[in-house]
Amino acid sequence: MFSLFTMNKFRLGISDNTRRYSSTFKSFIGLEADPECQPYGNNHDESYLEQFTPKLLQGEMVVAEAQNVLLYRPVSDHKSGQSGVLFVTNFKLSFVTSEGADMDEMNCQKNFFLGPNDVCLSNVDILYQVGGGGKKKLIPGQSLSDRVKGLFVVCKNMKSFSFCFKFSPLGHGKALTNALLHHAYPRRHQLLFAYDYRETYNPSVKDVLSFREAGEWGTELARTQSIGWRLSSVNHDFQLSTSLPQWIVVSSTVLDWQLAEAARHFRCGRPPLWCWSSASGAALVRTADIIPTITDRVQENIMLETVRKAHPKLTQPIVLDLAKDLPSPKELDISFNKLRDLCTPDSLPQFWLQDKEFLPLLESSRWLMYVSQCLIKSVEAARSLEKDITVVLQERDGRDMCCLVSSLIQLLLDPFYHTLSGFQSLIQKEWVVMGHAFCTRLGHVFNPEAQQSPLFLLFLDCVWQLTILYPSQFQFSETYLTTLWDAAHLNIFDTFLFDCDRDRLLAAMEPNNPLTLRCVWNWSEQFSDKDTSLFINPLYNPSNSSNLLSLDCVTLPHLQLWAQAYFRFTPPLELVGGGYPQFDFFARSTLLPPSPTPLDDLTVDQVGSFYPFTQWRTTGSVHPLNHSLKMSTLSLDTTIESSGGGGDDATSCETGVMD
Repeated sequence: MFSLFTMNKFRLGISDNTRRYSSTFKSFIGLEADPECQPYGNNHDESYLEQFTPKLLQGEMVVAEAQNVLLYRPVSDHKSGQSGVLFVTNFKLSFVTSEGADMDEMNCQKNFFLGPNDVCLSNVDILYQVGGGGKKKLIPGQSLSDRVKGLFVVCKNMKSFSFCFKFSPLGHGKALTNALLHHAYPRRHQLLFAYDYRETYNPSVKDVLSFREAGEWGTELARTQSIGWRLSSVNHDFQLSTSLPQWIVVSSTVLDWQLAEAARHFRCGRPPLWCWSSASGAALVRTADIIPTITDRVQENIMLETVRKAHPKLTQPIVLDLAKDLPSPKELDISFNKLRDLCTPDSLPQFWLQDKEFLPLLESSRWLMYVSQCLIKSVEAARSLEKDITVVLQERDGRDMCCLVSSLIQLLLDPFYHTLSGFQSLIQKEWVVMGHAFCTRLGHVFNPEAQQSPLFLLFLDCVWQLTILYPSQFQFSETYLTTLWDAAHLNIFDTFLFDCDRDRLLAAMEPNNPLTLRCVWNWSEQFSDKDTSLFINPLYNPSNSSNLLSLDCVTLPHLQLWAQAYFRFTPPLELVGGGYPQFDFFARSTLLPPSPTPLDDLTVDQVGSFYPFTQWRTTGSVHPLNHSLKMSTLSLDTTIESSGGGGDDATSCETGVMD
C-alpha cells in the first residue's frame, strides 16, 4: 500500500534519497533538552528585536508579546528556528522577524491583512503546550501558571506554527499563551475584530446577487423561468423564522396566513421553500423536518401538496431525507478532526510516522467517503429534476446538508453557476441568506456546547472534485476555492461571520457599536489584481458549458484528496518546479489574453506544486517534469484539447488528473 509521499514519488519520479529520516524517531523532540536548538537570522540583538512591531490595521491593538521567540519551519526537525518577536493582537497572532522585509521576494499569495507568519485569531483551532518531550492540549479559558517552553498552534485551514520560548525573557511565553487562550476563543460575538475594524469601506461588488432585496429574488425567478412560485414577504421582520431571509419564494397556491400556520410545525420555522426551477417546471425545494414533539404530519402533507400543485403537470414530488443518508454535523466534525491531525504533523519525524500509514489513516477519517456520498446524492436528485420531477430536500433544521446538496444540484444543472459571479451568488442564496450557521459551525465564538462542523469545506471539496472532472466547465480556479476557505476564517467580512441574516442586520443596527457590513466578494479588499487574476481558470470555455449529468465517476475510487487545500503548508510534499501549477502556468500564457499576474516575475522552475500558497522560498533542484514541459508543448496541447472538448470532459475521471 502506497503512502502519499510514495505515490508522489511513483508518479513524478522523486528519488528515494530524499527520505533521510526513518520512522524510529519519537513524535516530538524536547525543546529544552536540545543543545543544537539555536536561532538563525540576520540579527539576534534583543534591543533590535524590541523595536519590531507588527503591521496593525485600523482598530487593531497589541495585547501581548514575547521577545526572542524561535519559529520553526513547518514540519521540520526543530534543530534551528527563525528568531523574532511574537505578538497577540485583537485580530491576529503575528510573528515579526528581521527577514520580514523579504516578503516581496517570496513566491506566495499576499493578503493585505495578514503576513506569511500571521494567522487570524478566528482561524486558530487548537493550542498545544510543548515541553518535556511531548505536548499538552490547552483548554480555552484556562490560565497557565507554569512556564511555557514551547507552543504548537494548529489552524482550521491546516496551517500550523511551532514556537520555542527557550531564549525569551522569563514569563513572556506564559503571558503570550494566556493572552492567546483568551482572545482566540471569544465568548461573545461583539468581541470579534470585525466590530473594532475602523477602515472606511467602499462597496464595489458587481454582478453578485445578495438576495436581500425583492428585486434580486425576482431576477432569479425570471432567469430560471420559474412557473408556479411567487415571492412572499411573510417573513418581514423575521416573524416567521429568525433563520430565513425577509423575502422567500413559496408555492403560488399557498397563502401567507397558511404559510405562517404551517411554519409553527417545522423546526426553526422553515417550511418547504423554493430554491431553483428547471425549464420544464420541476422545482428544487428545501425544508426542515417536523418538530419532534408534534406527532401528526398534517401540516407537512399540506405543504407538500402545495409543492405538487406548483408543478405545471401536477407531478408528485419526491422527498429526500438527507439526515438518513448523509453525515450529521457531529460525524463530519469527527472526520475533519482526523483529517486535520493527518495534515498537521508537529515535526518531521511525526510526518514520516504518519506517512507510513497514510492511506489507512485517511480511510479511517472517512472524509473522502462523505465527499462521495454528497456527490452521489446530488447527482441522484439532479437526474430526477432532469426527468421533470420536483425534488424536496429535507433534514433536521434545513440549514446544513440542505445548503450543501441544493448548491451541488444547481451546479450540476445550471451553467450560470459555473461562472465566478454565478457561484458567489449561489453561495449567497443557499448558504448566507438561507441561514447556514457559519458562526456556530466554524467556531467563531467559543461555546463548548455548540457543534462545530466544516460543512462549507465539505461543499468546497465537492466542488473541487467537479472542477477536476470537468476542467473546462468552470470559470473559477482551484486557487479561488482554496482562498475562499481561508476567507471563511477571516473575521473582518460579515459574509461568513453570522448564523443568519437577522443577526447580521441587528449587528449593523446596534446602537453602541454598529458593525460595518463588509462583503467578502469584494476581493480587492484582500488581494492585488495580480493575485485575483489567478482566481480565473485558464481552461474555461463558456461554449462547452452544459449540465453535468453525464457524470458517472463520483464514487470513492474516482475521487482525489484535495492536496492544495490540505497539504500546502507541508514542505516535504512541495515539488519545486513541479506539479499541476506547471500546466496552469503554460495554459495562462497560451490561452488567456495578456494581463498582469504573479507569474510574470517567475520562471517555470520557480513554480511549485502548491503555488501560489507556498510560504517559503522555492530553492533546490529542478524536477525532471520541467524538462519534459520545456522540450515539448505536445503534452500541454493534449491536456488542453482533452479538457476543453465538451462531452469529453467526463473522460478525465478515467485518465486521471495530476495533483
